[in-house]
Amino acid sequence: MNARSTRLQPLQQLASLREDEALRSLAGSERQAAEQAARLRELQRYIEDYSNAMPAQATPALLGNRHAFLARLREAEAYQRRAVEQAQASSEVERARYLLKRRDSGTLEQLAASYRAQERAQAERRSQKELDEIALRRAPTPL
Repeated sequence: MNARSTRLQPLQQLASLREDEALRSLAGSERQAAEQAARLRELQRYIEDYSNAMPAQATPALLGNRHAFLARLREAEAYQRRAVEQAQASSEVERARYLLKRRDSGTLEQLAASYRAQERAQAERRSQKELDEIALRRAPTPL
């Protein structure tokens, strides 16, 4: 007898593999987002430190160079902010993908559990029917 719950096992395994893959992808995406955020914080600290450190002898040329460098640092900060936002958006997409795969896997597990319960109930009914038939055969026949 090829039970329905047994036939679902390959689908459950495939769904589980896909869920695991989505989870690994989510973890990688979250790690990437965390790295981008750390780079942004590091850049912001550098900008703050550089802005607060004033050279002892500030010539007009040095001040101009310093201002230009700070402008480039602020551009880099804006670029890094966009990289953080993109990484976070990617992470959210991966989270949604993982949740869908997890739901699919859970749905198949619930279906298999339902089939197993039906199969158990059928087996119990069959067993009870057999016991009833045995009891009827052993019962004394009325005269």
